Amino acid sequence: MSMLRDVPGTVRLLAFGAFLNALVSFTFVYLFVYLTGPRGLSVAEAGVISGVGGLGLVAGNFTGGWFGDRFGHRRMLLTGACVSGAALVTLPALPVPALYAVLPLAQYASGVVRAANATLVAVSVPPGARRPSFALTRFASNGGFVVGPPLGALIAGRYSYDWLFLADGLGTLLFAAYAAAVLPARGTVRARPAHDPRAPGLWSELRARPAVLVLLAAIVCVDLVYRQQYSTLPVFLADHGHGTQFYGWLIAVNGGVILCLELPAAHLLRRRAPLTVVGVGLLLVGLGYAVLIPGAGVLFAVTMMVSLTAGEILYKTTATAYVADQAPDHAQGRFQSLYAGASISGQVLAPPLGGALYAASPGLLWPLCAVLACGAGVAVLAARRTREPSLTMRPVRPRGPRAVRFRS
Repeated sequence: MSMLRDVPGTVRLLAFGAFLNALVSFTFVYLFVYLTGPRGLSVAEAGVISGVGGLGLVAGNFTGGWFGDRFGHRRMLLTGACVSGAALVTLPALPVPALYAVLPLAQYASGVVRAANATLVAVSVPPGARRPSFALTRFASNGGFVVGPPLGALIAGRYSYDWLFLADGLGTLLFAAYAAAVLPARGTVRARPAHDPRAPGLWSELRARPAVLVLLAAIVCVDLVYRQQYSTLPVFLADHGHGTQFYGWLIAVNGGVILCLELPAAHLLRRRAPLTVVGVGLLLVGLGYAVLIPGAGVLFAVTMMVSLTAGEILYKTTATAYVADQAPDHAQGRFQSLYAGASISGQVLAPPLGGALYAASPGLLWPLCAVLACGAGVAVLAARRTREPSLTMRPVRPRGPRAVRFRS
């Protein structure tokens, strides 16, 4: 495909690794069913264990880049995958009390892998040319998630949930072996060494880039709104007479449109100002939920999902690439970690906050979601006026394959 012509070979290898990792990462989909079914836990206790695991995932995303900048991103990707895989393999044999420690550890390591993978993509591509590379990685990861859950259901149905965790763990270890084989530990370098004790601290670098701070805050707000589609939206639809099949069809529309359109959109918009693209995407997320204010008819629900999906296509890849372009070499991992954590924060925040508001006042949920997301979009659009460091944002077109050294 011509749109992938400028994507380096290293990024293509990383994208295939992301597909493999997503393909086997299906246990989180069935974790609650496993805990309340074969494990025999109450809904409340299963919720606590799942929530603690989610906190581990968010913490891993937020901190993985810190370790990567200090010890090497390749090393942290391999370490995180090995720890996560080993923990998942042993999880079915553990007593319930041990799950409170082992599951968060596995999820934390998974978050470290996610942050490290994003940083390796960032350092493999010069500033100004990263959007197609991040779009390809997201495409591969989304493709794995499309195939993974049905495969997990097949394993659980034909064998048992214990085999589900075993398959996930062994698959994650296989991903670690693949990454160790294809990601070179030595070679030529494009960037300076990641760890520089004389470099400015993270907060100093962020204060020099106020638009990044605005973007990170906006992503936290919009992720809280965006992930209502996985928590309160199915409850809302059920309360208005729509069954599980209709909800599943909506989610399928979201995944299918993203797989078909995200790569072309990243290619077509690669020269557009990134904050403009992100701001418009956040506005579309807000407008999507605003569509639900009048009612929950089929047309309203489909229109909401189309708007939400269009917003996701615009903002997620572009925002990731923008943060990478703004990051100085010595803090690339920490910048990516901040964005990775912000972009998944809704996984922990959305269910309790959205559920509490829906239980207390159902009519306020969608107006508030629309206001939060649209406000975030307006803030990002306004941040275009702030001064940005010029060197990191200068567009650079790749002139050919580059060998990149990943600190092992």
